[in-house]
Amino acid sequence: MVRPTVLNPLFASITALPGVGPKLEKLYARLLGREGAPRMLDLLFHLPTGAIDRRARPVLREVVPDSVVTVLVTIERHRPPPPGRARAPYLIYASDGTGDLVIAYFNARKDYLERLLPIGARRYVSGTAGLYDGVLQMVHPDRVIEEAQLESLPAIEPVYPLTEGLSANPIRRAIEAALAKLPALPEWQDASFLARSGFVSFGEALRCLHRPAEPADILPSSPAWSRLAYDEFLAGQLALMLVRAHMRRASGRRSAGDGRLRARLIAALPYALTGSQTRAVADIVADLERPERMLRLLQGDVGSGKTVVALLACAAVIEAGRQAALMAPTELLARQHLTTIAPLAEASGIRVAVLTGRERGRERTDTLDRLARGEIDLLVGTHALFQRDVAFHDLALAVVDEQHRFGVHQRLALAQKGRAVDVLVMTATPIPRTLVLTYFGDMDSSELREKPAGRQPVDTRTIALHRLDEVIAAVGRALGEGRRIYWVCPLVDESETTDLAAAQARAHALTEVFGEAVDLVHGRMRGSEKDLAMARFAAGKTQLLVATTVIEVGVDVPEASIMVIEHAERFGLAQLHQLRGRIGRGAARSTCLLLYKAPLGETAKARLSILRETEDGFRIAEEDLRLRGEGDVLGTRQSGLPGFRLARIEAHGALLQAARDDAGLMLARDPELKSERGEALRMLLYLFERDEAVRLLRAG
Repeated sequence: MVRPTVLNPLFASITALPGVGPKLEKLYARLLGREGAPRMLDLLFHLPTGAIDRRARPVLREVVPDSVVTVLVTIERHRPPPPGRARAPYLIYASDGTGDLVIAYFNARKDYLERLLPIGARRYVSGTAGLYDGVLQMVHPDRVIEEAQLESLPAIEPVYPLTEGLSANPIRRAIEAALAKLPALPEWQDASFLARSGFVSFGEALRCLHRPAEPADILPSSPAWSRLAYDEFLAGQLALMLVRAHMRRASGRRSAGDGRLRARLIAALPYALTGSQTRAVADIVADLERPERMLRLLQGDVGSGKTVVALLACAAVIEAGRQAALMAPTELLARQHLTTIAPLAEASGIRVAVLTGRERGRERTDTLDRLARGEIDLLVGTHALFQRDVAFHDLALAVVDEQHRFGVHQRLALAQKGRAVDVLVMTATPIPRTLVLTYFGDMDSSELREKPAGRQPVDTRTIALHRLDEVIAAVGRALGEGRRIYWVCPLVDESETTDLAAAQARAHALTEVFGEAVDLVHGRMRGSEKDLAMARFAAGKTQLLVATTVIEVGVDVPEASIMVIEHAERFGLAQLHQLRGRIGRGAARSTCLLLYKAPLGETAKARLSILRETEDGFRIAEEDLRLRGEGDVLGTRQSGLPGFRLARIEAHGALLQAARDDAGLMLARDPELKSERGEALRMLLYLFERDEAVRLLRAG
């Protein structure tokens, strides 16, 4: 099935529009964020960020200074800049019988202005009017039109995001021309839902946003914008469910064993499993016993014991004579997992190996040979695990840690290393419920909410940076008591544009005070150097570790009981929570000091006060979403997760569950989308570029 022909006008290049040539096409590609040639649809999805209200049409005497007005005036005389003063304004004097107006232009051509505003003519001029030396003046009016053309002036004019080289008027003209080409499309939404929600059709919604009748029409919360957001959510949920159904159809293999290795592992643990760990393991084992493939998300708050749950899941397939793989986003984290797993694996008889970019030559070849022969039960590593030459004897389970740092393609690449591989995805960043539905809607979900016994509450305090000397003195006292301390800085080097305290400079300054007790770890160090620095700190050879955010995830030194975070206002909430989770792991009382540069903005203040109030990562994640938007919460800005083009989680999040329910109901009734509404929904999938899902429908 090719794309329905009715959609072709929307997928046509914008060079089909009058006045948009190859040169402008490149500028539009930058504006619309397109890798390839921008299309009509991209232009129509370029929604306004504001509106200019041109409905005020006072006489000159009643103009309120510094407001946008549209006034009818008679042009009286022109005064070009004096010779030799090209920078002086070109002034045009006008009046309407109740007052005077000076219209000013800079760097304008005389012949152009004489044609635009001829002496003796009456013209409507629209723009911001202000007082200059007590005289009412309008600089560079937005619009100048003849009396007869007043009808063509939009009363509410949308304002669009711009890019260098493209001004507002050509963008508006291009969007108007694209609206004229908008085809009539069948309705893919349920009629009763539309009526209940007060939503207009897809085409009407676009027209309403680009030709607003009221300034409120272009707010994200308006019915028109909400309709388009719901369309996008529904397309996303349908696509996730179709992908999931397809994976499920490629049937799985039952691969949970008899429990003997799990029993040994649990006996070797220094503590009892928490209730939520026990439930998560039971959910996973039940999935492994089913004939369909498992796709499960395991969310755990900082220090809630996800690695142990993952190891028990791996043990279940190893009991059945098969293999497991655990993939982490960084070498530091992969080796940290290995440190946690190795003693437990040894106690229970599980054969473990590690594979990262650092293993080379004979060592790597040996590991790969043993893996292919089935002499390794569990392989821990980085994305090195899914390189072409890595062949498993019989991979049954792929565990992917910190999912949002990997794309879906990488998740699937690892899953293709075996036949019908079950997939368990873990994240230590609790994800707000709306985002779980959005990005992981194809997965079942388990949550680890309690902390294992013995985890200490962390006393969190905020301190202004100008009190740094007091903090350093307190750190000195703690070092005297033999305590271990993390000191986190946001960047590696001082740069010209920022006053951030850099890790290297801070480490140098602290070394001058505390000598050899200080060490440094940052992201630009080689893996082996990082490991050595971490090992020195873990062994107590150094006591004060200055670090960048490389220690955010997975680093486990139970003796560390103090965390200092410099410029805390520059970090996201979830990241601060992750960093704080590195302490409170041992018996000692733990303290986290958030150093901030005063004065704090409202958002930063709210962020830091939430951290003081709670250690519940799930609540923190919801607050982070409210304060920052979905891209930052998931690290999407960096890792390229598919954000939304039109939907805004903060304005439209409540529609997501309805879209999910609707998609589920629709696919239960019409799994191949062959009904009248099903055919229309296929168009929706194309519009929001979920074509892959349409291909899966064809693949059956």
